[in-house]
Amino acid sequence: MARTADPERAAARREAIMRAATVLFAERGFESTSAAEIAKAAGLSSGSVFYYFTDKRAVFRAIFEQDLPATRELVARHADGDPLASILAMVDALAADAMDPLAPGILVEIVRQVGKDPELAQVITETAAIQHAGFAALVERGIRAGAIDPALDPGEAAQWIQVAIDGAFLNADPDHDPRPMLRRMITRFLSRPCNHAGDHA
Repeated sequence: MARTADPERAAARREAIMRAATVLFAERGFESTSAAEIAKAAGLSSGSVFYYFTDKRAVFRAIFEQDLPATRELVARHADGDPLASILAMVDALAADAMDPLAPGILVEIVRQVGKDPELAQVITETAAIQHAGFAALVERGIRAGAIDPALDPGEAAQWIQVAIDGAFLNADPDHDPRPMLRRMITRFLSRPCNHAGDHA
């Protein structure tokens, strides 16, 4: 019976290490944070990090590896809904973390570390590609349904939606929710140009 609990304990400790590391990396930076400090913040012995991760860089990478299955699930969950509503729901979900006080610090560290870690770069690229494919498919379906401006290229539109979400993180403020403005901007960006003065039947 004890053996069946080990995987759960290991998963819980890995999660504790990642949570502690996220705070320290955001506040102090990757280079200025030691594995021993991460272990202490996680309430574990000093060598614990290297029992669950190959090195400190693997801890940093693991924080973002979690985004891959989460992003796949998000895209799959909204793949068959109303196109515009599904796009806005995905935007809401992806932009929610911009209100996390740790978001600005983590964003800075991603920029600093991605060029030093090809595996991290691959994770970030793959996550963005999944998001892009999801948005592009919804834009294309919305165009076919007559709900989205047919002049838009689905792939390019998806890219601009991602740029808007990235902008929320670049201007992150824990006291300000960027999602209402994102929804407004993206709704207007995607809408068919048919409600101007003089267009009434």
